[in-house]
Amino acid sequence: MQHPAEHSPLGKSSDYVATYSPHLLFPIPRAPKWAELGLTAETLPYQGVDLWNCYELSWLLPSGKPVVAIGEFEIPADSPSIIESKSFKLYLNSLNQSVFESREALAEVMSSDLSAAAGKPVKVRLRTLDEVAAEGVATLPGRCVDDLDVTIEHYDHPQPGLLACDAGHMVEESLHSHLLKSNCPVTGQPDWGSVVVEYRGAALQAESLLAYLVSFRQHADFHEQCVERIFLDLQRLLQPEKLTVYARYVRRGGLDINPYRSTEAMVVDNRRLVRQ
Repeated sequence: MQHPAEHSPLGKSSDYVATYSPHLLFPIPRAPKWAELGLTAETLPYQGVDLWNCYELSWLLPSGKPVVAIGEFEIPADSPSIIESKSFKLYLNSLNQSVFESREALAEVMSSDLSAAAGKPVKVRLRTLDEVAAEGVATLPGRCVDDLDVTIEHYDHPQPGLLACDAGHMVEESLHSHLLKSNCPVTGQPDWGSVVVEYRGAALQAESLLAYLVSFRQHADFHEQCVERIFLDLQRLLQPEKLTVYARYVRRGGLDINPYRSTEAMVVDNRRLVRQ
């Protein structure tokens, strides 16, 4: 079955367009991937956002002077479409020789363009380098499972059967791993990420979580679908009172993508990790 991104610019040579071109944005419907997970837009068991950070953003002031900033884009997890990352990059490049009156004016234009592509309102924040630098580098909450001893034999596809819990022992905890890796479904390029699991429910065996996350190593899918699959597999096993799963991915092409999925309303901490 052809991946919905096959018709996008991803994996193809592209012309560099240096003047404002919103038509470069390529939306990819979420519905086919939701269907693979047994979901529809009406049955999503989570809320959340896809938080994108852009580190290669520049435009011109009316004087002709260039400006640089770091962009933060918050796309609702229930939007009809995601935005293909290379098309996003090409769109950002198209701002390089374009004139905008102010940072606020550009943010308004970008919010309109991205909202039209995603099918729901997209929040845009453009920040100075000093503002972001002042936040420093963050660490993930809870216990890291990466030093646990596990034996792993298969990496071709996610294996939820590896997950195990103690149904008689209820806990509230946060676990994280920096060993998440999957591959782009179009180019085959590796995607590296750190994943956090926060829950209240049956005690998850940490070794089983690590083995399960490593089973994604040769799996081909986008960041958003990987996090949604992890969320659903854990929800089925733990039957938790509450569950949050999010991943902070290493940037590629000046962009990082950080999907957040939760049973609860969330306040997202967008401080970058050391690999971002």
